[in-house]
Amino acid sequence: MSTSLICSLCCSLSLVVALAGDVRAQSTDPHVDPVQAVAVEVTPTRSSSRLHSLIARIARRTADSTSVANGVQQLPEAALADSADDAAVDSATMAIPPDIAQLFKSRQDSVGWARGRAGAKRADGLRVVVDLFQHQLFVIRDDDTLRAASVATALNTTLAFGGRSWYFQTPRGVRTVFAKEKDPVWRAPDWHFAEVALENHLDMRSITRGQIVRLRDGSRLLVEGDEVGIILPSQSEFTPLVLDEHIVFDNTLFVPPLDTKQRQIRGELGAYRLILGNGFLLHGTPYGASIGTSATHGCIRLGDADIAWLYENVPVGTKVYIY
Repeated sequence: MSTSLICSLCCSLSLVVALAGDVRAQSTDPHVDPVQAVAVEVTPTRSSSRLHSLIARIARRTADSTSVANGVQQLPEAALADSADDAAVDSATMAIPPDIAQLFKSRQDSVGWARGRAGAKRADGLRVVVDLFQHQLFVIRDDDTLRAASVATALNTTLAFGGRSWYFQTPRGVRTVFAKEKDPVWRAPDWHFAEVALENHLDMRSITRGQIVRLRDGSRLLVEGDEVGIILPSQSEFTPLVLDEHIVFDNTLFVPPLDTKQRQIRGELGAYRLILGNGFLLHGTPYGASIGTSATHGCIRLGDADIAWLYENVPVGTKVYIY
């Protein structure tokens, strides 16, 4: 499922817009999801015959977040696998394959990887192990591998927009499956709106409760209850805006409050998610082609069959080793 861009325009002209493709899709990097431009026509909304909506379906490259906007409570940070002794770490560091060694940014980076890998190898019982560089996940009980799956991992890139920046990374270390959920709802984080605004040359502004935003045509944009809506000029009726579509007026992308329906998107996390704390998840995806690549904003993304298996077979409390 892709997100929508709502451009509400009080005019009678029919417009066609071709939205810019994904900024990262301009790269030849095979680890980047391409996003294709889409052209659509303006059609009247249910609000009024005078109010037209420019709706452009924007293919989101991911639905992953290192933010509590995913609806996950803040939990203690993951601890590194410090149980691995220095000799084991040094041995693992020396044994790093050349194709992986060139990916490290520093000695500290390589030691962190080696420490996490050594800790995962020393663990016993039922556990999940994730190799970020190889884009592989394993479910292991003692010495038996119960499940092996390809995964999508973080982009390891920075997004800067509007004086803010976000670094998309899956931290190494040991985490715990704190909870599991079926049919999860994604609450789009601020970075998602920043990406859309950047790609489509829009300003970005948050809507807050109790605030009335007056638009150029005299309409008023505001929040009532759990919905964002509009009151047309010379009218008093509040009309909720269409769900699962971006809110754009006057060349500005408006970010709705976190607890409104316009912020919630179904289907973006697949059918299941396993919650690892601090917004990090193991979850499904509608973007199957991204599996096996560096494509997410921090979470670990699996195909439908693999995330369903994890949901059924990995209990709450299971340790997850990431390196």
